Amino acid sequence: MTKDFRTSAAHCAGIVPTVLGWTPDQYWSATPAELTAILSALSLAIPENQTAEPLCRTQLEKLKETLSYG
Repeated sequence: MTKDFRTSAAHCAGIVPTVLGWTPDQYWSATPAELTAILSALSLAIPENQTAEPLCRTQLEKLKETLSYG
């Protein structure tokens, strides 16, 4: 089943701010090209033959610190 843009955007809106530490305004202000570039860069960190395991809270906090701009 193909998702429409609205469904995909809403789904990403719940995930991207948590993973990248963005505010809702930052997410909705980003262009699709910017979001694609960032997510593509993050996906390069995972070798093709390795599946990603869900992050534990400690890993998520460390990632948020690494990606913070402040």
